[in-house]
Amino acid sequence: MTKYELIQIITGFIGSCAFAILFNIRGKRFAATAFGGFLSWLLFVILSRIIQTEALNYFIVAALISLYAEIMARALKTPTTTFITTSLIPLIPGGSLYYTIAYAFESNTDKFVGQAISTVTLASALALGIITATTLTNLLFRFILKPKPNNS
Repeated sequence: MTKYELIQIITGFIGSCAFAILFNIRGKRFAATAFGGFLSWLLFVILSRIIQTEALNYFIVAALISLYAEIMARALKTPTTTFITTSLIPLIPGGSLYYTIAYAFESNTDKFVGQAISTVTLASALALGIITATTLTNLLFRFILKPKPNNS
């Protein structure tokens, strides 16, 4: 792992901490959300070495972090969105959105269209990763790990 990647991972952790503070998350929940931000960018860096498609990396990391959020939500009796929102902050394609808008203001249509497609693709990959993991987790808990009725 390079020094640059390590700085990125630490920055992801700090960014998640900042949003946890902004959302007034405290205690064990704060630690879990901060760790989620650390984990999300760590997974992204590792997957980027294996998979060259950025959108696929976003999808996989979003799905894994959503699974992490589901587990933490049940363990800490907190809504899942608390963990998903703060843990996925490092993956928000802010730079891509910035360049999309910059090209629009410059009237650079070719670069704008390409960048806009890239931005929408990344945002869609995040959304699909969250939806996939959340749906599969809910199905798992509803049908496979269904509590047995009490026959007393």
